[in-house]
Amino acid sequence: MRAKDESPVDTGTEAADPTAATVVNGGDRSTGTEAVDRDRPAVIDPTGTDRSGAGARVVRPPRRGSSPAQRSSGPLPTAKSVRRYWTMIIVLSVASAGIALGILAWDNPMPITDPGFWLIAELRLTNLVVIALVALCQSFGTVAFQTVTNNRIITPSIMGFESLYVAIQTSAMYFFGVTAIVELKGLVPFVVQLILMVGLSLALYGWLLSGRHSSVALMLLIGVVIGGGLGSVATFMQRTLTPSEFDILSARLFGSISNSDSSYLPVSIPLCVLACLGLYLCSSRLNVVALGRDMTSNLGLNFKGELIRVLFFVSILMAVSVSMIGPMVFLGFLVAMLAYQFADTYDHKRLFPMAALLGFVVLGGAYFVMKNIFYAEGVVSIIIEIVGGGAFLLVILRKGRL
Repeated sequence: MRAKDESPVDTGTEAADPTAATVVNGGDRSTGTEAVDRDRPAVIDPTGTDRSGAGARVVRPPRRGSSPAQRSSGPLPTAKSVRRYWTMIIVLSVASAGIALGILAWDNPMPITDPGFWLIAELRLTNLVVIALVALCQSFGTVAFQTVTNNRIITPSIMGFESLYVAIQTSAMYFFGVTAIVELKGLVPFVVQLILMVGLSLALYGWLLSGRHSSVALMLLIGVVIGGGLGSVATFMQRTLTPSEFDILSARLFGSISNSDSSYLPVSIPLCVLACLGLYLCSSRLNVVALGRDMTSNLGLNFKGELIRVLFFVSILMAVSVSMIGPMVFLGFLVAMLAYQFADTYDHKRLFPMAALLGFVVLGGAYFVMKNIFYAEGVVSIIIEIVGGGAFLLVILRKGRL
């Protein structure tokens, strides 16, 4: 039985929170507004109001059986983000398959039942493999490089890989003439270019990151200076060439699928696969490195060692990409930016596959458009530079935040 002096509960007010109301004196409940145990902390509703005070607005807890939004601390915290990620993976996979089929079968004069169709498709297969390799190199290399430098604007090209490629091609033309350009198409010159690019990058990393005052910013600045110096030397040599020599050289300095050669594949495929596999296996460590030097050291990882390891893999990937098709500055930036937006996660195990598929769709789509619509024989750098440069300016205008 209720006590006689107990006031009736006001039916016009909101029901009291069962977790906030208390029972005293053998069952007497608080009247008006709910009383709170002194030992119980105040409960704050999402609007910032103290629910334990008099006149406070009470938020009813969810009933049993209701299904609130489930969240976790994983890389994809909600069910919506999981669906979005896998939807994008499926869409990009279907788009990649369609682009690959279009490259192999579009404008093929033979019917698909004729053996000649497959002979022509086999000839086009080399370009398709080159596109896949370059997409892997640019996507994995750029995402990993932006992680270790903690900057989503710069790309590995800032280290001077493209400038070194231009300097090598221009020097060959300047000192040895037109025949040197033809001789640089073999496997041996390709391996020499790889060794020079990887060796320069490793020397730069080892010198600038092994000292007491090692700094990633200093390494990037030195890379910019070296790249600018090589570009200036190449420009000087180009001005002394004859118009016919300069025209032949310009064709090699465009990022073009036609610059590649099937003889490069026995070397480039193993290097690309090993470097991409090494970066993918380092995904968990890259998640920690992305937190910064201090947090990485506090969590027990050697930041400098992880940095040098990742940069070694990145240098291999960029050297393979540039040596195969030539300079393509904004491809990696465009692919990485889209991967961050579509994946919407910090986990590199999910970022890398998304970036690789996006790289194939962007590069393969540009190649298909240039070859079959504009008949430019695979000069894809035009579309890549226009779209990637526009995206770069957009990010800069947004203060470098994605």
